[in-house]
Amino acid sequence: MLLRPAIGVIAAIAILVTIGTSPAQGVERVVIDQDGSGPGGSNIRSMMILIQSPAVRVEGIAMVTGNAWMHAETQHTLRMLEYLGRRDIPVYEGAVHPLVRSKAETLARQAFYGQIAWLGAWGGDGSDPAAYPDDPNAVPDMIEGRPDIAPARKAAARFLIEAVHAHPGEVTVYAAGPLTNLAIAQRLDPSFARTAKQLVFMGGSISPVTDDPEFTTTPNHEFNVWFDPEAAHVVLTADWRKMTVTPVDISLQSRYTKAMHDKITPAETPAANYLAAFDTERYYMWDEIAALAWLYPDLVTDSRTLYLDADLSHGPSYGNTLAWTEDTKPEYHGRPATVQMRLDREAFDKRFIRLMRAPTPFSRNPLDNDATSVVH
Repeated sequence: MLLRPAIGVIAAIAILVTIGTSPAQGVERVVIDQDGSGPGGSNIRSMMILIQSPAVRVEGIAMVTGNAWMHAETQHTLRMLEYLGRRDIPVYEGAVHPLVRSKAETLARQAFYGQIAWLGAWGGDGSDPAAYPDDPNAVPDMIEGRPDIAPARKAAARFLIEAVHAHPGEVTVYAAGPLTNLAIAQRLDPSFARTAKQLVFMGGSISPVTDDPEFTTTPNHEFNVWFDPEAAHVVLTADWRKMTVTPVDISLQSRYTKAMHDKITPAETPAANYLAAFDTERYYMWDEIAALAWLYPDLVTDSRTLYLDADLSHGPSYGNTLAWTEDTKPEYHGRPATVQMRLDREAFDKRFIRLMRAPTPFSRNPLDNDATSVVH
């Protein structure tokens, strides 16, 4: 059934009233840089948060290899957009490999320095090698079906540069994967970082309080920084106007549970239908915190001001997060970052559930036989 435009406007207003207004007045422009493995899972759900918010205009999505190969991630992301009815959001293909680190070298180093808990596209956690092919162009298995829409022809780094220059000082760069695309953009255009409004980054690990064995033995190891340390160095030391970082420390205070899932899926909206059909990941909500706390800063109850970098010494600590206070920072450093440390878990869960249950703003023909389409 095709709803009239007036109803679409009413639905958007209802979403704002139900969820609460964004901390910023008006619509916030954002570009997403993501390693969108899927279907479902933290990467996809974080993008859905920004798409679901009526207070956000997603200018486009840049894909980068991280948890999966970039080309496979692109297919899952395009298909998610089809299910939400947001085919108008362009997706740009980006870096397939890190700037310096290679799979072969990384696997060889494990013989000397020990096993890495998560290798992303290079093997996951090692339990299912068949799910992580060596070929970066391998066609992924897609239980959600293959997309009919295609990625944009422009390279991701070029898109990022043009997007921030189109609206200087207005575009937030949301990055929740390895920082390769952003590093390329910064090297191509040294004014890239300072032209953006701010960087919101999920990555790094400071001093997590946890009994999770992945972080008790390597507390400063975090995948997004580790996968491309040289890119992290370029981006974290760039001259951003503002930088907010969601590290492992706060991410471990969240988890996508069956109880949350069961509250979302009866809504029968495009987002709820997509999650009901395809989302089986029950784990930490790494990227969702970065996205939702950008919209609602009050969800973070404690933060620290730190100077961040990546360890580039090619030894056992290669790719670890480096952090300093104002008093201890080295002579060469980037801008200080607001590093989120503690989460209001109850408020976070409630806001996430509401967004995922809500109608998708400006959705057109979402891929669900029972879903309605909204035009504007």
